[in-house]
Amino acid sequence: MIPPPPATWPQADGAPISCREKLRMLAETHAELAQALTDAFEDAVLMGVDEQAMRHILLGMVEGLESPKRAG
Repeated sequence: MIPPPPATWPQADGAPISCREKLRMLAETHAELAQALTDAFEDAVLMGVDEQAMRHILLGMVEGLESPKRAG
């Protein structure tokens, strides 16, 4: 089971995000991503991919994310 969104979303300085609109967007994004990850994982396992291998693949995707602050 994917954990719920965090109680607070920390900024780079450690202070929590407090803007209600940002918090709403983060909660929506968390829910959408949780559903997409669940769907991808379940589809792969049902098609015969090893569960641990799929977890490793998904973790590799997260680890490969590049910061938009470094882009450009």
